[in-house]
Amino acid sequence: MSYIERIGVTSYRFADLKTLMAKASPLRSGDQLAGVAAASEEERVAAKIALSNVPLRTFLNEALVPYESDEVTRLIVDEHACEAFSPVAHLTVGEFRNWILSDTTTTKDLERVTDGLTPEMVAAVSKLMRNQDLIVAARKRPVVTRFRNTIGLPARMSVRLQPNHPTDDVKGIAASMLDGLMYGCGDAVIGINPASDSLSAITALLVMIDDFRERFQVPTQSCVLTHVTNTISAIEKGAPVDLVFQSIAGTQQANSSFGISLALLAEANEAALSLKRGTVGQNVMYFETGQGSALSANAHFGVDQQTCEARAYAVARRFAPLLVNTVVGFIGPEYLYDGKQITRAGLEDHFCGKLLGVPMGCDICYTNHAEADQDDMDNLLTLLSVAGTNFVIGVPGADDVMLNYQSTSFHDALYVRSVLGLRRAPEFEAWLEAMNVIDEQGALLSSTGRQPLLESAQGWGGVR
Repeated sequence: MSYIERIGVTSYRFADLKTLMAKASPLRSGDQLAGVAAASEEERVAAKIALSNVPLRTFLNEALVPYESDEVTRLIVDEHACEAFSPVAHLTVGEFRNWILSDTTTTKDLERVTDGLTPEMVAAVSKLMRNQDLIVAARKRPVVTRFRNTIGLPARMSVRLQPNHPTDDVKGIAASMLDGLMYGCGDAVIGINPASDSLSAITALLVMIDDFRERFQVPTQSCVLTHVTNTISAIEKGAPVDLVFQSIAGTQQANSSFGISLALLAEANEAALSLKRGTVGQNVMYFETGQGSALSANAHFGVDQQTCEARAYAVARRFAPLLVNTVVGFIGPEYLYDGKQITRAGLEDHFCGKLLGVPMGCDICYTNHAEADQDDMDNLLTLLSVAGTNFVIGVPGADDVMLNYQSTSFHDALYVRSVLGLRRAPEFEAWLEAMNVIDEQGALLSSTGRQPLLESAQGWGGVR
């Protein structure tokens, strides 16, 4: 089915829904690279107007990626809940936007329709929204998950402590990890990107983190962000695995380029669940995504990169993860050119994930060859924190010395907590207070107050 919209004396024709969605997307370099972006702002406006008049039901009948050849499409279609969809089934995309933003639409209303929404529906409505719309709508839709603590509660924000090291040196990782804990970070996860994928190196890191967690009874979870098959092997060999990590994308072919399938993710999920290591919940998966991943694998099928990204959240939703992280500026300026595009993408991803019931966090980041700087990261950190992001990343000095990109720091988390009054996960916050790291209001104590934990950690992990 084609779509036509007239602006002035010019008529714009969009061959199908996939084309219409792409042309309605805000400008980004990835869609230009793929050849699917609008040729002008006027064409983009025409596409938005046409898209606003598309009934939501259309997305159930017109697959952007063929059902027969794509297991992600099959997952989206086969698990669609008609009853949950019924409250909004009569709406167009534009009317759906108004319904979401209405003061009379509550959190419970948004929760009720979650299983009736497809990624394509939420991607479509996001294209009609300003940044402030994405913020206010996402803020209305908290998603709470649990393992050893509770993440995603309103007025709280967690931090992934990311103590990476270019050679996986245990002493260096331990020092960065202790540094982060002293700043009150680590309630989302203590998560290491290993330089090596050898099973022995991965196991050594898992054992090191678990030793510290057990020694000091820290109510958090650990993860070594290696390929899912490595984590399955580690589980089989008895390693102390809390969360299973995997990068995911929005098409079967893109996921195949990562060496994964839905069946493999299901196997990993079951393996982690069998360990029963959670204390307050059993959300055991940790997924990372990012706009441009399908395009970089030449597996986007002409679908715009933001819609492909939203489809990845259907994969995530299937496995009830503890954390989902859009690594928003990591792939590079070929996909998100500058700070403006990175900011918009981060807000889109967070909104789409939350509306689909996914516990969204964000690695607010950029590569050194992007037209972006740390001021852009400050802006996006502030906007996402207002929007209710579940977690952000904490890297020493905001500079990841192993992955060689710029993110957010332990100090940045302190800034946004101070400005917005955001607390940590309640169980983790209580532990920090008991260890004299923070006071009862959540503020850091002086270095003197934190000294007992530092002294008791002497010698652990080789730290001096």
